[in-house]
Amino acid sequence: MRLTRLALATAGFSLSLSAFAADTDRWNLPVATKKLDNGLTVVVSEDHSSPTVGVSVVYHVGMRLEPRNRTGFAHLFEHLMFEGSPNAPEGVFDKVITGGGGRNNGSTRPDFTNYIETAPASALEPMLWLEADRMKTLDFKDATLKNQQDVVKEEIRVNVKNQPYGGFMWIDIGQQAFNKWENNHDGYGSFEDLDHASLDDVRNFHRDFYGPNNAVLSIAGDITPAQGFALAQKYFGAIPSRKTPVASDYSEGLNTAEKRIEQTDALAQVPAIAAAWKMPARGSKDQAPMAVLGELLAGGDASLFYQGLVKGKQVALNVDSLYGLTSPWEYDGPTLFTIFALYKPNGTADGLLAAMDEQIAKVAKDGVDDATLKRVKTSMLADWYDGLESFMNRADELAKLQTLWGDANVVNKIPGWIEGVSSADLQRVASTYLTRANRTVIDRKPAPPAAAAAAPAAQPAAQPAAKPAPAAGKH
Repeated sequence: MRLTRLALATAGFSLSLSAFAADTDRWNLPVATKKLDNGLTVVVSEDHSSPTVGVSVVYHVGMRLEPRNRTGFAHLFEHLMFEGSPNAPEGVFDKVITGGGGRNNGSTRPDFTNYIETAPASALEPMLWLEADRMKTLDFKDATLKNQQDVVKEEIRVNVKNQPYGGFMWIDIGQQAFNKWENNHDGYGSFEDLDHASLDDVRNFHRDFYGPNNAVLSIAGDITPAQGFALAQKYFGAIPSRKTPVASDYSEGLNTAEKRIEQTDALAQVPAIAAAWKMPARGSKDQAPMAVLGELLAGGDASLFYQGLVKGKQVALNVDSLYGLTSPWEYDGPTLFTIFALYKPNGTADGLLAAMDEQIAKVAKDGVDDATLKRVKTSMLADWYDGLESFMNRADELAKLQTLWGDANVVNKIPGWIEGVSSADLQRVASTYLTRANRTVIDRKPAPPAAAAAAPAAQPAAQPAAKPAPAAGKH
């Protein structure tokens, strides 16, 4: 909840003034952090404006760290986490939380897997008990594994194989842009690898990556830090830490030669492109400027690409942007800034790319005027704060930032990073990252009628990887 200091005083809310910066109206979230003896990091953000809480448990494992020859396993395992334990059989988790008016979900990304809930504050202890219970162990059964293998395969059919464009802008593009297996393999799941997953794989994955020392528990809402830390100790403190495998080196530099791929799509009605550039490393001085540049170029109808390509030259039918599978702040390894655009059947990918290059070149040469830069920053800040309004989202954001950055208080630093971006910064990152040499392009065209009739589903040229919204989630 955001209120000015005057509104806060007159409304009589119990939210402390410390939640707001002393010298500005910027919203500073209260963030308290403690590490338990078993390695579990606990983050609490106190806010008594509603008698509810949000909970997030984030494990520092995702698609990059899943076993070789078990592509899609981190995603499959996330589904299995909802299938019960010896103490809470299948269905109990959902029944306890939704029966009390709450909701829950989970998702898998390259660098983390998150489990989130929200409910009235009175339900906090049952939620924590359930999360601690499945951190201890799962109900490992052949029937459960087979069921969830089928569920994940059906999810892939619905979201990829039977969808126009088949998710090529968040699946195939990563496989083409990245060089190392950890970054370019099928993180969403190949049917063959999913079928070969065994109960031993499940047990080992839980043992290796789902210990408290590889997790962050975050609670936001109607609770004090002292209460949150005490409850974390009560329910999680006795869970022993476990040895976590050392990750391989999956770092990659920028690409040095453009990659161009053509594909056909049996379900598409018009052609489309996905154009992707490797992003700056997390924590780089270029990360915030690249995020602002992405908003300037493709952040809605006022963006340079929409105004120049859709309304101006009319070489594109739409313009959307993606940051890998997450956001410009939530990655811990190589990721992409990707533009997805449909174009007219009588147009060309070359024409669309040339129009994009023209807009990028203008920014690299001239920067951007103060009014435009202020508008872009204001839009980004509004979106950032809006995303933190709900306690569930707030808890999740804090847990993810603690996991990836080692500092949940990054939540209060990002607005300043955005505000500090200058026109010269945008020129630098446009010249450094949005180059043709660092670009990977897939030109996806409708299949000829005869081929479309013979192939009822879109066929990616390479095996997939996953998208934030529909992919790699429980629901």
